[in-house]
Formats: sequence, structure tokens, C-alpha cells
Amino acid sequence: MASNSQANATNAQDNPHDEFAKLSWRERISYGAGDLAQNLIFGTIGSMLLFYLTTVYGISAAVGATIFLVVRWVNVFWDPWVGAFVDKHNFKSGKYRPYLIYCGIPMTIFAAMLFLPIDAVRGSVMYAFIAYLATALIYSFVNIPYGALNASLTRDNDEVSTLTTVRMTEANIGNLLVYTFLPLFVQMASPNPQSKDIGFFGIHMNLGDYTSPKAGKAYFLVMGIYMIIGFIMLMCTYFGIKERVLPTAKESAAVKYSDLWVEFKQNKPLQVLGSFFLIGFTFMFFGNTVWPFYMQYNIGHSEWMASINLVGSIPGIFLVFLWPIIRKKIGKRQFFYAFLALFIVGTLVLWAWAMPAFKNATALGYIGRFLQQWGITAATGYMWSLVPEVVSYGEYKSKKRVAGIINAIMGLFFKIGLALGGIIPGYINAFFKFDGTKTSQTSGALMGIQWSMIWLPIIFALIAMWIMSKYTLSDADVKRMNEELNADRQAELDAADES
Repeated sequence: MASNSQANATNAQDNPHDEFAKLSWRERISYGAGDLAQNLIFGTIGSMLLFYLTTVYGISAAVGATIFLVVRWVNVFWDPWVGAFVDKHNFKSGKYRPYLIYCGIPMTIFAAMLFLPIDAVRGSVMYAFIAYLATALIYSFVNIPYGALNASLTRDNDEVSTLTTVRMTEANIGNLLVYTFLPLFVQMASPNPQSKDIGFFGIHMNLGDYTSPKAGKAYFLVMGIYMIIGFIMLMCTYFGIKERVLPTAKESAAVKYSDLWVEFKQNKPLQVLGSFFLIGFTFMFFGNTVWPFYMQYNIGHSEWMASINLVGSIPGIFLVFLWPIIRKKIGKRQFFYAFLALFIVGTLVLWAWAMPAFKNATALGYIGRFLQQWGITAATGYMWSLVPEVVSYGEYKSKKRVAGIINAIMGLFFKIGLALGGIIPGYINAFFKFDGTKTSQTSGALMGIQWSMIWLPIIFALIAMWIMSKYTLSDADVKRMNEELNADRQAELDAADES
């Protein structure tokens, strides 16, 4: 096994034009570090920003949701331009990799500034808007090139599948740090600590009030540490991977902004996958956004959040290796049907847990969160493995490889889903009269949180199943297209060498 791994690594490094390269484990892990980094940097924003803005920062749920809405509308026009810019330009050190350094530094700083604990800016809608907008704009210059790298390492479909399992394992380690330990660390650093049972083998910890206006320093401290670790992970990606499947200079020069609309119009698999991204990440971020509210108010045990999330993180880290096995056994579309159904079952268990008779039954929280997270991490994680084949399909049809533009489209759907996952619950909270200044909520406000946490995600999951039924690109189709594209590319390289 060691000799095969060394041979693969040698092959990957010595032949930069091997578009079917077998990736070394170092390269797989290095690429996945970028997912971990982005979850640490931007995942913290998706999971905690609305909660922070409407409790600690002191603005209303409606205003917080509106900030999310406006920024995402800006992204609708910004991301396509970024995708075209990335596809059209090259650096001496690479096509996509350099953005991880040049834009990773300001992104890290801007993300931390969102939680700046200064009284002069607390409650300022303008500061919150500008800080969030700046972070979102620079994030596009990291996220889109990073996504394009996925299709630039190799054309080998099995390698892409393996790479996806590795990167999603690391992404879910990031999720563990964000959704499990981040709230715990913030509570540990928050004022007025009290010894509380965290719902895990009787362990007690001193946890403070992380809804208090005085908790701002705790958020900034924890977020700052997360941002620094995230940037280090981005550098691991930059130094650990090699770009191989890239557009020619002629193709890059021919890229136009309008290619985005042309590509989306003629690439049917892209339309289906983009729609699935939109719906999938919408209900995923519904759960991420509303989870702190659900635990704080509907369940009444925010101190259990870390331990229950810890159990919920198990499938996303330790069961990811099953994804390619299950996919081969039941097929591509059936994979998504099965795990979306599992998500629905877990969500219903969490609904039952909020009933007065079961609120203290931590077992229901563990079971529900485990099943829910297993379903959602598998469905929204494995769909990234379909992006390279959609890129190949577009290249096959148009004879132009625009990985940046396609990843801009995917990133746009992802960000719209992320925004809707924060916007809609915010407006639902406002409609049902949620008041972040109160320690308990009205029955109407609790029902609004329940709709955001339970019923709307279930409806979206059913819609996602229907969308995936329209995806018809088979593995045989992908293999045939990649072999033909590789043959054409090698012929061009041979002709260039002879001349």
C-alpha cells in the first residue's frame, strides 16, 4: 500500500499534464483543509451571526434578516463577475491557488471585525451591514477559486469521489468546531458563569450568559481564534496541491461575463444541480440558524447544545467513508433520496423532543440530531462530487472549460441558500413577535421557531428529492466525456511541443 501511494504521489507531481492523475493522500488532505478553513471562517457567520445580532448586538430580528437579504442580492451580481474574472486571469504561481493567500488575509480580518466588541458600534445597523458586505464580497474571491480547484486536480471520477469523502470529512470537522464547540467556547468566555450539566455523562461546566450585551468580548475572542486557525488551513491547501486540468491560454482569453448565462442555459445538469444546491443549503442553514434559538427557547436547555451537537457530528466525520460504498450499491439519485429521508426522520424526532413530556429526555435530542445530521451532511456533502462532472459536461458541449464560472454559479446558489436560511427564519421570528431581550418567549414566537426548525426544512427536503430525480448524467456518460476531452487536450499539447 505504501509503495502504491508513493507511486501515485510521484505520478501526480512529475506529470503536470496527467489529467487522470491519482492523487496522493497529502494532496487530498491538503485540499480538504480548505473546506475546514472556510467553515471556521464563514461557517461561524452562518451559524451565529443572526443570533449574535439580535441578542448581544441589539438589533431587531427583522433588521438582521434584511441585512442578510441585501448582501445576498449584491452577491447575485457580484459572484458571476468574480467567476468570469477568475477564469480569465492567471498568476505566475497558478490560476486558482493564489487567491487563497491574496484574498484569504483580508477575509480573515473582515470576518473577525463582524464581532468587534466596541460600544461605539454596538447596535449600529450601518456598521453591521458594511462589515458583513465586505466579508461576503472578499469571501467570493476565496470560495469560487477554491471550488474551481476541485475540478482542476484530476478528471478521474473515482479520485473525485475519494477526494469528496476526504474534503467532506474535514469540512465536518470544521462543522464540529463551529456548531458544537463554538457555542460552548463562547458560553465559557461569557459573563456571569454558572455550573451547569451539559447533558453528557453528568459533566458540569461553568457557562456564562452568551445572550447578554456584555458577551461581545467573548464572541470576538473566540471568533478571532477561529479566523486565525482557518487562515492556517487555507495555507495548507495552497502549499499542498497541484493544478493540472486547466483551460488553455486561448480558452482563458475567450472567457466573457456573458458565458455564465450561456453556460447555465445550455448545461442541463448544471441547472438541476444548481437548483438542488439552492434548496439543499436553504434547509441546511435553516437548521444551523435556528438551532441556538430552538435549544434556548423551545427545549430550554442551551447547556446541552454542545454535547448533542457532538453526537450529531459523528456521521459527518466517522461515517463519510460509507458514501462511495452506498452510492455504488444503490445509485447516484437513490443515495440522495435515502439520506434526505433520514434527515426528515431525525427532524421529526427533534419535533417530538420539544413536547412538554419529553423536554428533559436527552436521548431524543441525541437520536434526532444524529439522524438529522447524518442525512443532511451526506446529501449536501456528496453533491459537491457532482460539480466536476458538470464542469466536464459544459466543456464537452461548449469546448470551453469555465470551472470558475460554473463554481460561481454553484457558489451563488449556495450563498442564496445560506442567506435564505438566515433571512426567512429572521422574518418568521419577527412575524411571530420574537423578542431577543426577553429570557422566555410567547407561544406564538415558539411556534415560529418550530416552523423554521422542523416543518419548512422537511418541505424543502421533499422538494430536493424531486429536483434530484431530474439529474440524468450517468457515470458512463462522465467517463466517456472525460476520455474524449483528455484525448483532445493531449493532442493539443503534443502539437504545441512539436512546434
